[in-house]
Amino acid sequence: MYVANAKRLTHAGARKIADTAIAKAGQAGIAISVAVADAGGHLVVLERMDGGRFHSLHSATTKAVCAASNKRPTSSHGAQGQSLDVAHALGLALAAGPERWTAREGGCPILIDGECIGGVGVSGGDWATDERIAREAVESIDASASLK
Repeated sequence: MYVANAKRLTHAGARKIADTAIAKAGQAGIAISVAVADAGGHLVVLERMDGGRFHSLHSATTKAVCAASNKRPTSSHGAQGQSLDVAHALGLALAAGPERWTAREGGCPILIDGECIGGVGVSGGDWATDERIAREAVESIDASASLK
């Protein structure tokens, strides 16, 4: 077969993910940036809350793209889930492009029925808070942030 049916993230879905992330960050008392990318790593929504640091826009975008590409939450593990030391993590970021891969937590894929339709990246809190907000934002559209 040469053509496949595929699900795709809509702007409304990306908007709801971003809105949820911003609301969760407000509840946590932090200012974040949130990026939502489609399955090809192209931005659909990018926002920075009032008081959010400007560099967090770039970090959130990289987290979203990396999560969509790897189809798993961002972390200090390689594409196959193997542990990486600092030299390997930096090398992978340089090889993939620093705007496409990160070892920082806070990025989650957006999975529907096991199919990755995009990724979300959250930056501005500590790593555990960024990760929690990203996961909860994905779940707000009845999607999963990890393969089960």
